[in-house]
Amino acid sequence: MGNRRAVVTGIGCVTPIGIGAEELWAGVKRGKSAVKRIDRFESGGLRSQIAAQVERFDPLQYMDKKRAHRMDRYSQLAVAAGSMALAHAGIKPEEADAERAGILMGSALGGIAYAEEQCGQFLVGGYRSVSPTLGFSVFGGAASCNMAMAFGFTGLNETNAMSCASGAVAIGRALAAIRRGEADFILAGGSEAPLAPLSFGAFDMLRAMSTRNEAPEQASRPFDKNRDGFVMGEGSAVLLIEEESHARARGARIIAELSGFGISNDAYHMSAPLPSGTQAARALRQALRDADLSEDEVGYINAHGSSTPLNDVTESKVIRAVFGDRPVAVSGTKGLYGHPLGASGAIEAAITCLSLQEGWLPPTSNLENPDPLSPVDLIARAGRDARTAAAVSNSYGFGGINASLAFRRV
Repeated sequence: MGNRRAVVTGIGCVTPIGIGAEELWAGVKRGKSAVKRIDRFESGGLRSQIAAQVERFDPLQYMDKKRAHRMDRYSQLAVAAGSMALAHAGIKPEEADAERAGILMGSALGGIAYAEEQCGQFLVGGYRSVSPTLGFSVFGGAASCNMAMAFGFTGLNETNAMSCASGAVAIGRALAAIRRGEADFILAGGSEAPLAPLSFGAFDMLRAMSTRNEAPEQASRPFDKNRDGFVMGEGSAVLLIEEESHARARGARIIAELSGFGISNDAYHMSAPLPSGTQAARALRQALRDADLSEDEVGYINAHGSSTPLNDVTESKVIRAVFGDRPVAVSGTKGLYGHPLGASGAIEAAITCLSLQEGWLPPTSNLENPDPLSPVDLIARAGRDARTAAAVSNSYGFGGINASLAFRRV
């Protein structure tokens, strides 16, 4: 298909720090954590009792009541983010070529929280008390399929389930599909709604989450020496990835170029990263090679920065292995909105694109005492004005999945 390039022309999101691209960026600039005590369910008995919740989401602002009733929160978040991405890009679904419009999403848990809720209904009232929508709500693909029906898009459609890297994987797959000529534009990102007792409790049993319950807003602290685990969040983010000539022909505003993707697997452990970080480093190098970028051209890395003791040390090794002692700016933004699992890579890709567009790099939230093994140029406390030529976003997930996305400033 020739030299087809992919650009980002729209961003839609539902996050704890803001709904929509403008609110998300305002939340990043504000730097105030949305983490607080869980109020969705009784958390007594759990080690971790904090989360980053989306407080102001009304699905009826993005879909009619009938459609909303047929979806669980997981799918509602995805459809809402997709709607905002289309509007942000200036694309009206009814005017688009439906067969040339794709949807690629990612989610770690899909509709599991809704299944959990309906299981409770079943235990109390039997089969007749269970919603008839259960069967087609819980599978991961419900996100992209509901989006397709909402927008009338009949092209490429898929939702991957690659854990906390799934949103980034979806965006990377969109890049490949645009290059192959499979679509003119693709809605790509992630959605996650995991804040339910058993889903949350399963991670609590792994002792992977922060127990800083008395100071929730300070709990998620990527690369800090005193970090003690991640903070679970929820949300969705969708990027509209468009073939460049298609975007320019319609006079679209281009936010950034999506230029590279790398993916690998540690083949080591389900919940712990490979200590050496060699495979994650390989994914990062793949992304740079795919983007035809040298290490010197990259001015910013939005780190996965989960705030777990093992992950942050390993990611620091990865960055040093690829960039050496060159002071490439690094920050982790999960301290603001927690870790919404499969949606996090998409949210962070959106933040990376906005950072390139706005010429401002966000700081690492709650970073008070940097781990001695942290990256060389870790942005702390205050953001930084910088017109960088290119940036990278890293995402890692259970099962040893590593994904890196590379973006260029336009």
